[in-house]
Amino acid sequence: MLTGKQIRYLRKQAHALTPIFQVGKGGVNPNMVQQITEALEARELIKISILQNAEEDRQKIAETLSARTRSELVQVIGRTIILYKESRSKKEIILP
Repeated sequence: MLTGKQIRYLRKQAHALTPIFQVGKGGVNPNMVQQITEALEARELIKISILQNAEEDRQKIAETLSARTRSELVQVIGRTIILYKESRSKKEIILP
């Protein structure tokens, strides 16, 4: 569980990132979850954009992705989700 200070720090780090995944009409599928899990292991902090044709609510999509990838939901802002998961092999982000 992240503290408020850690969440603020991660939001600041994620500001310059561009979304590397998109969730659309198909929603969240197992292949997408696997790819996001691998991306989190490599990068620790990622942004995901939700397309306008997504059928589910953006908060529900964010919670589903967070639960299935076993990552921390940092923020949902507009149609963008920020996820964080500490890497086992490539730890780069040091939380305050």
